[in-house]
Amino acid sequence: MMLNPLIHIQRYHCLIALLAIGCLGCEPTQQEAEALFTYGATTLAMTTVADSLDVPWEICAGPGGQLWVAEQSGKISRIDPETGIQQELLSLKDVYRQRTGGLLGMTLHPDMDASPYVFIAYVAKNAADQPVSRIVRYTYAGDTLAAPLEILEYAAWNGHYGARLVIAPDGMLMVATGDGAQHGNAQDVLVPHGKILRYRIDGSVPADNPIPGSPVWAWGLRNPQGLAYAADGQLYSSGHGDAIADEVNKIIKGGNYGWPVVEGFVDTDEERAVARDSIIQEPLRAWTPTIGPAGLALYESDILPEFRHSILLTTLKGNGLHVLKLDADGSRIMADTILFQQLFGRLRSICVTPDGDIYIGTSNRDWNPNGFAEARDDRIIRLSKATAQQLRKQKATPAAIANQSDVVSRGELLYTDYCASCHQGNGRGVEGVFPPLNQAGPVAAADADALIRLVLEGRGEMPAFHFLEDKELAIILSYVRKRFGPQASRVSRAEVAARRPAPASRQ
Repeated sequence: MMLNPLIHIQRYHCLIALLAIGCLGCEPTQQEAEALFTYGATTLAMTTVADSLDVPWEICAGPGGQLWVAEQSGKISRIDPETGIQQELLSLKDVYRQRTGGLLGMTLHPDMDASPYVFIAYVAKNAADQPVSRIVRYTYAGDTLAAPLEILEYAAWNGHYGARLVIAPDGMLMVATGDGAQHGNAQDVLVPHGKILRYRIDGSVPADNPIPGSPVWAWGLRNPQGLAYAADGQLYSSGHGDAIADEVNKIIKGGNYGWPVVEGFVDTDEERAVARDSIIQEPLRAWTPTIGPAGLALYESDILPEFRHSILLTTLKGNGLHVLKLDADGSRIMADTILFQQLFGRLRSICVTPDGDIYIGTSNRDWNPNGFAEARDDRIIRLSKATAQQLRKQKATPAAIANQSDVVSRGELLYTDYCASCHQGNGRGVEGVFPPLNQAGPVAAADADALIRLVLEGRGEMPAFHFLEDKELAIILSYVRKRFGPQASRVSRAEVAARRPAPASRQ
């Protein structure tokens, strides 16, 4: 007896469905891992979910397990992390991209069904052709972003934009702004620069802000690059110092974080004098040499136990992921472990999704690379718990790589720590911004006097390195003169000491 052809078709479709999802009792098919890494007792699988991006400055977890990505060029896309399929939602036409400018921070409202809002921070030009920073709310509907509502427009210069955003547990919009590289802004509560700002999602100012009628929530920040809440409602931020003291801070209402009168911890006589007259909030952690802290996220899941109750911090100069283990109440950093150092290049953005996966965006095609972008850069990398199937196929290597500084000279190591992020490892600098060192006048001159004074006193965008000891400066300058001015003589500790200006208050 011949069966109904429709039954054959239905059975065929059921068989295909079973093969697609995995049969009962079988392990589902997993995406092939590019590499496996061990961290403690956990093995991490690393996969690339998107590549050939233009500096993914922000990654957000969106509805339905999708990733929302803001690229510095002005594009916002939605990416399926399982298939890598991208859908463009918005392309800004007025974005002004110069150096660190462009489309920067982005955050999604946590309840997109009730409040379908996406908030962005970007740099544009105003009617007078001057650069400005803008905080804008878009409405998500029909797979597009429309109906822009400008919350804030404020003056911009050529850097220090800050520009991270997050929705607080109480539903308020929190905005991190940089000081614009204008020295007095961070301590001036009448301007929005160098601050953490707090708004309602309609752009109005909450009545319970610390300064009546002002969006200012906290101040004294130089260039905050990360902003995130912990599960207990505490707010954390990461930011760039000048030549010293990159920071991670716990942000409190009405807090003053010191810049530019205090850098890092209150540990000099001048800073103690300032702190006596103003309640300065010290960082949880400060780094000298600087590491270029960027995106920041809190890991609260049990999926990857080693990351539990930690701040995850991406770094640009440091080229690694810092795992900052917090104490029970989130007020101290108990350990700082660096993963994937020098492996993926500059790391800009980070996102932890509800399923416990970690997504990291590289920043190897930005204006100031400290290496060479690879063919697939920039990428979004997923770190997830390795499955039994993946473990059977591949061997894992440690995620924390031992420090190999013992195989390089002290001069090279100090140059890497303090100089290479601007002048590059090869001494070529960045055209139009940071001058090359190769055969440069002060570097190659027979007399090192001009170079010593330049490094001690600073000039323009170059900070003063007077905080370094005479011996360290002599080692760095000797290395620079030997490598980039081959005929130049070494610099002695006595030469540095003789040219060091008398102690004075920092201006």
